Amino acid sequence: MPNRTIAPAIKDPVDFDIVLPRCEKNILSNGVEVYSLNMGNEDTLLLNWVFYAGNWYENKKTVSAATNYLLKNGTTGRDAFSINEHFEYYGAYLNRSCYCETSEITLHTLNRHVYALLPVVAELITDAVFPGEELAIYQQNSQQRLKVNLQKSEFVAGRLIDSFLFGPAHPYGKYNNAEDYAAVQREDLLTFYDTFYRQGRCVIFAAGKLPPDLLPELEKYFGKLPLRNHRAQPLIVPHTVQPSPDKKRQVMNDPDGVQAAIRMARPFPNRHHPDFQKAQVLNNVFGGFFGSRLMGNIREDKGYTYGIYSYLLNYIHESGWMISTEAGRDVSEATIREIHHEMASLRNEPVDEEELMMTRNFIIGQVLGDLDGPFQVIGRWKNMVLNDVEEDYFYQGLEIVRRITATELQELANKYLHPEDFYELVVV
Repeated sequence: MPNRTIAPAIKDPVDFDIVLPRCEKNILSNGVEVYSLNMGNEDTLLLNWVFYAGNWYENKKTVSAATNYLLKNGTTGRDAFSINEHFEYYGAYLNRSCYCETSEITLHTLNRHVYALLPVVAELITDAVFPGEELAIYQQNSQQRLKVNLQKSEFVAGRLIDSFLFGPAHPYGKYNNAEDYAAVQREDLLTFYDTFYRQGRCVIFAAGKLPPDLLPELEKYFGKLPLRNHRAQPLIVPHTVQPSPDKKRQVMNDPDGVQAAIRMARPFPNRHHPDFQKAQVLNNVFGGFFGSRLMGNIREDKGYTYGIYSYLLNYIHESGWMISTEAGRDVSEATIREIHHEMASLRNEPVDEEELMMTRNFIIGQVLGDLDGPFQVIGRWKNMVLNDVEEDYFYQGLEIVRRITATELQELANKYLHPEDFYELVVV
């Protein structure tokens, strides 16, 4: 019997033995890979179809996003109302998302209803018709939403900093204007849809309490379609990074504005570079969480902002190191000076062991949170699959967090945290 008068020993998260639940891989007869995770006690599941159909592949602005959004707005046999009503009848949620490289269809449902829902998802992938009236509504709503967002300094700053970093013609740097939405024609969507959805490269992820016959059902509805394996052709479509020659920019968006949106960013290698996972540790010390240097100085000490963060961009081909905050217009320059100060501090002085241990424990805690449930775990697997890294990458990252030294972090800071390498943008 345990002695209840003695408190149990406290164990830091960094000392936990963390195991990534295994994901089963199957291949449909058309070559499409299915990654499935049978995990959890609730009768729910997530199905995620990922297509290489992001704006990386479009020849005309907004086509990829419009195609993805309007997948659910009509087929030969169903209008938008009927499609939505079908999923709502079963208490399911079907979402669409479009990113730079990929686009997705995501289904959340009770597992017993999956048999009634899979054929309709297949119908969206093979028989979407993109009605002209639905496209017109999408264009009008998008233009109105853009008009509202352009009044927000943080929205403008987010658009411009990506353009400065990668170039306005690069998929990571281009942004849409009202005339781009107006220029989209139904024929543009049909062509993109036929190439990148009906005959596109696809990978499927499934997680939750999975029915034992889920794989045969996926084979039945998706294995015979003219879809292709997501590795069927080279992933890289040439796009040249053409960053802005100007490193510092101030933009007046609202002459009466009292808040300034500050963005600073520099190019950075993608996750295949040996420095990437190490830099994630340095980034957390610098500005990656509430206990970071930037937060302690600029929020807690100076009171310039409610929050400031830095992060590495989660793109497949390129990456970047971004610092983001909103501060008072009158202290925007002071905020940038303090950011420079924290960069210099990390370059000139090693991180002390207490701060490093706090950062380690925070990162490990984040990992534990990401493994709390089947949907979070399959998200980890999806990130690895789409970025073409193996399971070992996960464990290598944990070991780096546990073993990296203050000296290594200082060397990384001296390599990457120089103000002159960063683009600086202030939008008021």
